[in-house]
Amino acid sequence: MDCQQQEIVNNLMASYREVGGINHVDCGNLPSKRTITALCEDLLQLLFPGFFSDEAVSSDELELMTTELVAGIRQRLNEEVRQSLRMVAGDGGDHAKAAGALVCRFMGQLPAVRALLATDVEAAYEGDPAARSYEEIILAYPGLEAIAIQRSAHLLYNEKVPVIPRMMTEWAHSRTGIDIHPGAQIGSHFFIDHGTGVVIGETCRIGKCVKLYHGVTLGARSFQKDDDGKLVKGTKRHPDVEDGAIVYPNATVLGGDTVIGARSTIGANVFLMESVPPDMVYAVGDQEHLIRDKRNAPGRKKSAETSDT
Repeated sequence: MDCQQQEIVNNLMASYREVGGINHVDCGNLPSKRTITALCEDLLQLLFPGFFSDEAVSSDELELMTTELVAGIRQRLNEEVRQSLRMVAGDGGDHAKAAGALVCRFMGQLPAVRALLATDVEAAYEGDPAARSYEEIILAYPGLEAIAIQRSAHLLYNEKVPVIPRMMTEWAHSRTGIDIHPGAQIGSHFFIDHGTGVVIGETCRIGKCVKLYHGVTLGARSFQKDDDGKLVKGTKRHPDVEDGAIVYPNATVLGGDTVIGARSTIGANVFLMESVPPDMVYAVGDQEHLIRDKRNAPGRKKSAETSDT
């Protein structure tokens, strides 16, 4: 059967005319996913020199390498931010000056991000008995990579840059299985153990020295709607986790007015929609476990090795 190419094209063109909302034509360029991916990779090199580069970095070369990385990131991020600002403004303006100033402020805050990431590495080393070195944590722990990108994206989020912060954290999400919204506020010494399946919502506020395990969700309980039935944006929807709290695997904590008090422990598989005071343990109650010997199960045929004959 011949492939009728022109018919396929004609049908797609008809679809473009009939189905709106998912076309972006006769407009300026959008931020590039490929460029954002490359920028995230370069940011990791800048934040952890020598860890994410293909070749060893000497102290003699460090300034030159840093200069080249900063220049490359600034040039490409300027263009992506410019396109992002223009997309939202919809005015066809250039926005180059605003983008340049914004990116300069962003780059100037990266040393502070590095200082926070150093505490995250320390928290992982102190919190995981399997961790053998800081090098292992930086190279192999997905939680650190996810938080490194989120802490960087959070700076752009605070600058109200459209789209790009979310593209950055979704890039990290696709690599690590850890979904942290760029809007989340996260204190120092943050550790995500194992990591897969962790979800941290936009309006979460997480204190210092907090530890989360895999499968934890810090999510929204309900969504406020306006008189037309549309979701109200920008409200506090996600919980707060105070200093020193621990949340164990597969726990779900929901609601913008829910607070996990300082130093409290939330047990595995807990479903929580209410606040927990400081210094408490909140866990699933005792469960009955059925234990039996599979070898003596009813109806089981005995093998030749266990037969009586």
